[in-house]
Amino acid sequence: MNLGITGKWALVCGASKGLGYGCAQALAREGTHLVIVARGAEVLQAAADRLRADPEVPKGTHVEAIAGDITTTEGRARVFAFRKDFDIVVTNAGGPPPGDFREWDRDAWIKAVDANMLTPIELIKATVDGMAERGFGRIVNITSSAVKAPIDILGLSNGARSGLTGFVAGVARTTKLASANVTINNLLPGVFDTDRIKTTMEGTSKKTGKSVDELRQQRMNTIPAKRFGTPDEFGTACAFLCSAQASYITGQNVLIDGGAYPGTY
Repeated sequence: MNLGITGKWALVCGASKGLGYGCAQALAREGTHLVIVARGAEVLQAAADRLRADPEVPKGTHVEAIAGDITTTEGRARVFAFRKDFDIVVTNAGGPPPGDFREWDRDAWIKAVDANMLTPIELIKATVDGMAERGFGRIVNITSSAVKAPIDILGLSNGARSGLTGFVAGVARTTKLASANVTINNLLPGVFDTDRIKTTMEGTSKKTGKSVDELRQQRMNTIPAKRFGTPDEFGTACAFLCSAQASYITGQNVLIDGGAYPGTY
């Protein structure tokens, strides 16, 4: 299927690896020009080089790498100094650390809200009006399955990402945006085979004495699909939500978790 986004410009955050890279790769393979952002300059540049060398990426597709922290005013200013207008924006920031809510002070909450709620809102605010004027816009926020099924030790993430979800539910349905072919949706990943899950498993292994392989298998057994997701398939889902064909999908929370969420709604 031709997704109708060849030649569009996309901003993909947290794109040096993991789910962000999966989204960048899927968009690049559709001929979408990219500005990819992440904090680590060396890893980000390596990601950009892989995308440029990907034989499935059409010739002439631009891939620009801007190293910086998108959760800061300075980081966003660097991106918009390079390019002001984007047709597609994929927001993505690392989740806050787990823990006991009794141990989190105001600074911990502000940091979580800044990264996982206010930064996406700032990126939406900076881009949607231009999208509406041009008659095309797609914003996809990478959030978490914890928005549907909160995880007790991830209170910072539960709170901040749920705040973003509520905001998107309202703004995505405004007539000015929805009638101008501008959509805003959230992608909610379950357990994916990324560096984050590997680090979590290694930490649990040290605490419990169980091997990483044993922990991985135990976790997979809780998922009906009996496996972890891959960044490639997550990226493909993101690319579809960014497509011309997805113009009638807005304000939605799309859960990608291999069937792990047990609810009807």
